[in-house]
Amino acid sequence: MKETLLYEGKAKRLFQTDDPTILRVVYKDDATALNGKRKEVFSGKGRLNNQITSLLFDYLREEGIPSHFIKAISEIEQLVKAVTVIPLEVVVRNKTAGSLSKRLGRADGETIDPAIIEFYYKDDELDDPFINQDHIRYLKIATTAQVETIKEQALTVNQALKKLFLRMGIELIDFKLEFGIDTAGNVLLADEISPDTCRLWDLETNQKLDKDVFRQNIGNLTTVYEEVLTRLQNVNH
Repeated sequence: MKETLLYEGKAKRLFQTDDPTILRVVYKDDATALNGKRKEVFSGKGRLNNQITSLLFDYLREEGIPSHFIKAISEIEQLVKAVTVIPLEVVVRNKTAGSLSKRLGRADGETIDPAIIEFYYKDDELDDPFINQDHIRYLKIATTAQVETIKEQALTVNQALKKLFLRMGIELIDFKLEFGIDTAGNVLLADEISPDTCRLWDLETNQKLDKDVFRQNIGNLTTVYEEVLTRLQNVNH
C-alpha cells in the first residue's frame, strides 16, 4: 500500500491505497475537546473507536443502511470508500444535553420527540458554527435534494442506533454524523460513529459513557469506551 497521507484530523489519519477508490483510516489515541483547544492522549482509544465504529457500521449495513465503511483490517485501521466529504456536521438530538440545553435554557435529559436535526458548518477556524438550510444553500455546501437525503438518512440511522443501544442498556442522547458524495454522486454516510461522536447514557444510572467524561473530567475515558465496546460485542445482532 502507498503511504501517502491525505488528511490528518483530530482523531484519525487518512491514507491513499493502491486503489484510488479505497482509503485507509488509522485511528489515533488523541482526545480533543473545545474544538481542539484541549488535547490529551489515551493509550488504546484508537483501538476502541475503530472497533466500535466497525461494529456499528456492520450493524447499519445489516439494517440496510449503506456507508463508506468496507472493513476493519487491524485493531486501529479500516478500509473505506473514497468520498468527497460534505463540510457539514449533522447532529441528531433525542434528549436535551450539551450546547442545546444551554442555547434553549433547558435542563439536560428532556425528551425530544420527534428528534431534532441540527447542522454545523465544518470549519475549525470558525469553531464549526451552527447553520440552517438557507446558509447551506448560500454557501453551496449541498443541494436542496442532498440536504433532504441527509436528513432522511440521519433519521433512519437514529432509529436503528436507538434500537441497538437500548438492547445494550444505553440511551442514545444525541450524536454527530458526517456524509460524503461517492463516485456515482450518491450521498453516503461517512466518518465514524463512536463514543467520540455520540452522547450515551446508561439506561438505569444515567452514567455517561462517552467523551463527556473527558470534557467534564468525571471519569476515565478508556474505561468508559471499553464498557461500550464490551456491551456492543455481547449484544446479539
